[in-house]
Amino acid sequence: MQMEKSIAVLVETKKLQSEPLDREVRVDFYLPTNVDQPENMSLLLINDGQDLVTMGFDRILGQLYSAGQLRPVVCVGIHCGEDRRNEYGMVISPDFKGRGAKAGFYQQFIFEELMPFIFSEYKISSFREKAFAGFSLGGLSALDLVINNPSIFSQVGVFSGSLWWRSRDKDDRDFNEHTDRLMHRQVRQKTGKPAMKFFFQCGELDETEDRNNNGVIDSIDDTLDLLKELQKKGYLENSDYKYLQIADGKHDVPTWARAWPEFLRWGWGH
Repeated sequence: MQMEKSIAVLVETKKLQSEPLDREVRVDFYLPTNVDQPENMSLLLINDGQDLVTMGFDRILGQLYSAGQLRPVVCVGIHCGEDRRNEYGMVISPDFKGRGAKAGFYQQFIFEELMPFIFSEYKISSFREKAFAGFSLGGLSALDLVINNPSIFSQVGVFSGSLWWRSRDKDDRDFNEHTDRLMHRQVRQKTGKPAMKFFFQCGELDETEDRNNNGVIDSIDDTLDLLKELQKKGYLENSDYKYLQIADGKHDVPTWARAWPEFLRWGWGH
């Protein structure tokens, strides 16, 4: 449609004083303009919003809109704080080192402060759908928020996700991949099959760790194992989830920038 090809991107930066996080949070809003039907816009929250600035996210969006490949999406880049390792994680439990202890406070910030601000500031009554995405530990956080709030979110993007998050040190002689990886265990224990879509990206150069010595780096192993858990729940490849493995991909912003167009087209493309 010609109207959608004329969509441009306006970037606005806001600073929110968060009570549960006890800090100021910088938030960048990537707003589609010239939208014919605002009620059809979707919302995408993104952890580690500072990485979006580095990759030139506004240009990525602009190119997709100009090519008529993307439906209107309000993208919200949430900059991390100095205590990132505690704010990102899983609400259910910190990891074996106690990291992620503030994940519950971060969730409180999202639902009680950020989302009400979005609706109020931009005079939007509803979105077509809501999604969350993130990189590395921010990807774990995004996935945790989505799968635990299926009535709010319907899609998640996990880029080089920290799916190793575990309750026991991998060097502990009692470490068990099946029971000690917290996200895998959480997904396994979930009942039902909420209507959700999952996008996972890994780079073959993400890391060098191979804890089980099977010739596959841990980040890929952990992601593929999580996909198996989703398959057991009835989620199907392509329709419910997509996995992108980049042969020369690293654990860095340039790699994630390359993956973003595919994620956006898969989730909100024409």
